[in-house]
This record gives sequence, structure tokens and C-alpha cells, in this order.
Amino acid sequence: MQTDFQWYVGIDWASQKHRVYCMDAQGKRLGHRWIDHDGEGMIDLLEWLRSFCGDQSEQLAVAIEVPHGALVETLLDQHFAVFSINPKQRDRFRDRFSPGGAKDDERDAMVLADSLRTDRHCFRRACLAPADIIRLRELTRLEESLGKQRQRLENQLWDLARRCYPALLKLCSSPNEPWLWDLWEAAPLPAQGARLRVSKIARILQQHRIRRIDAAEVYEILAAPALRLAPGAAEAVSEHVLVLLPLLRLLHRQEVEVGQRVARLLEEMAAPEEDANEHRDAAILLSLPGVGRKVAATVLSEAYQAVAERDYHGFRQQGGAAPVTRSSGKKKVVVMRYACNDRLRNAMHQWAFGSMLNDPRRQQQYQQMRARKQGHSRALRGLADRLVDVLFSMLRHRAVFDPERRAAA
Repeated sequence: MQTDFQWYVGIDWASQKHRVYCMDAQGKRLGHRWIDHDGEGMIDLLEWLRSFCGDQSEQLAVAIEVPHGALVETLLDQHFAVFSINPKQRDRFRDRFSPGGAKDDERDAMVLADSLRTDRHCFRRACLAPADIIRLRELTRLEESLGKQRQRLENQLWDLARRCYPALLKLCSSPNEPWLWDLWEAAPLPAQGARLRVSKIARILQQHRIRRIDAAEVYEILAAPALRLAPGAAEAVSEHVLVLLPLLRLLHRQEVEVGQRVARLLEEMAAPEEDANEHRDAAILLSLPGVGRKVAATVLSEAYQAVAERDYHGFRQQGGAAPVTRSSGKKKVVVMRYACNDRLRNAMHQWAFGSMLNDPRRQQQYQQMRARKQGHSRALRGLADRLVDVLFSMLRHRAVFDPERRAAA
């Protein structure tokens, strides 16, 4: 049931200054002004809003494009109702007021306020996430950022090895293994690798517990004839490599540490509460086949509101599992949804792939979709859509995954 508000505010969000526009329930303009994005600006905004609503903060609704950030958290903390909208939808609403395409900050703020007044069903109400969800979201995004930086450096290292030290590329498929970094640091030049002692190689392999290859094989690969380069080229590349290796080790160590923090936080969130017979959302999600630490953390943090409200359709749209139908006349096309949360989409893709590998029933469904001439990614999206249905059924009944119960059914 929707609440009728007496005041509507639109905020054209920016990085340094925000344009704010206020109107009443009849659409009459009450005022507009600039607000700085700092502590004093937030205080001025709250005082300005209370000059209209007084102590009735629950009767004032705010429309903004971003559903997160300091500005949104400040408004929610003061019990204002905050609604967010996709920027693309906001552009469509602007055409109602300016068919000629005119655009300015005051007009955008006014469009947000008036659209919320007349078409509130197009907006999504924002809410404050618990402290553990906020921390989980920051940790998962930090882990993703560290992984991208590490992969970028590994690609540089791979290119440097291809230029002057191709023998190292035969030892492993990717330069993301710490034992290879130690080996390269022990012999930065191909000539030094050919003179490396077998005992030194064995020590490095033993330190990193590498058993798929022995020291004699590594020595034989490193002793192969090296590429002939211009004088000084190999030395320059080795100098570059010796600078990159400490950075790689640091990123690898930080990524492992952040992953451990995420795992500990998930254990705390999945632990049963005192005097509670129902399972928590984290425990329900982790019980599903194919759901690991990264998938569970991403789903809980990026789609917290949909999971908490049991919004099945909102979760499908946010994760990109719900397709888009375009029908006109005799033509009807169903295409992939691109407007979604990319982090959540990637997590659902990994979830579907892991479920297909670990659950025989999901593997059978995957094979059936492939038999209908569907591609690999399309089949995984269909599988993810089925998994979302299972997840929300479990959430509604507060039950963990039980393969024996499914087999009996």
C-alpha cells in the first residue's frame, strides 16, 4: 500500500554540488537551491527540508538517481523517504516537460520531483542496509578491484616472458602462481636460468608444494636455447620484471587477506541466532550447490534489498536473468537483458556454472537446453533463472537445501 506524501523533492545529484527542487502534493513549486557536497551542505539541506515539513519527515519524499552514497544515507537516517530511478527512465520523463530537448540542472531536479509525485510506481524505494551488509559489499568490491589489478600486472608479466624468456611459459599456463615468481626472481635472465642448480629449483618447488612437475623437468626446460636479442634488451626486461614481482606479491597477499575477511564475515552472518529456529539468509544461500564464498557475498551485498523483501522479479531483473521481450505487430523477439548489475550478473553466471558441475539435475537441465540449440551462455542464463526460483522458495520457507527432500518429491 503506497503512502501519500505532502512534499516531493528532486535532487539532481553531482560530485561537488547538488541541485534541489521542492514542490507540494499539487505540483506547486516551493523552492529550489544549490547544496554543497560536504558536512555543512548536508546540514543546510536538512534545515531547508524541515522548513517545509517540520517534524513530519515521513511525509516528505525525495527522488534521486543514485540509491546509495552519503547524501542518501543522510536523508534515510533522518527518516525521509528516498526513491531512486534509472537515469534512462529519468531522461524519458524529461521529454514530457521539454520535447525540444532543453536540459539544465534545475529542470532535471524538477522532473525528478514531479515524476515521483505522479509515477511513483516507476521508482524504487531505498533503504539502509545493516552494518554487516555494508562491510560485506565494500570487501567484495575491494577483492574484485585487487583481482583486476593483479590480473593486469600478470598480463604485463606474461608479455615480458614472451619477449625474452619463453621457456617460463612452458612451466604453467598463466603467470599467476607465486612459485613461478620466485623462480623468475632467482634467475631473471635466460642465461642465469640455464645455470640454475637443481637443488635451488627443488627448494622453490617444495616451498610452494608443487608436485605436478619435478626439479629435473624445470631445469631441462630452463636449459633450452634462449632467444637471441639485441644487446641490453634482456637486461632491460629483467629489470622491469624485478619491479613488478613485489607488486604482484603484495596484491596477491592483500587479495588472500580480504578473501579471508569475507569468509569470516559470512560465517558470522550464517551462524544461527540465539533462540531462533529459522535459518538465516546467508546459511540458506550457502547451502545451495555451486554457491561459494564469492557468489554468496556478492548476492547478499549487491541484492540485499531484493533478498530482504523477497522480491523475486526484482532480483531477476537486477541480476540479468529475466529476458527482455520486444513485440511489435507480427514480430516478437526475446533478447538478453543488458540493463542490470554487472557484479550480480557475473555472480549468477558463476553460480549456474558451479551448480551445473556439482548438481546432476542441473547438469541434465543444461544438457537439455544445449540440445535445443542454445549456446553455452544462454543455457547458463536459463539455468540461473531456475536457480533464482529455487532460492526464493527456500527464503520464503526459511529452509536450507536438502537433496533428499528434492529426490523424494
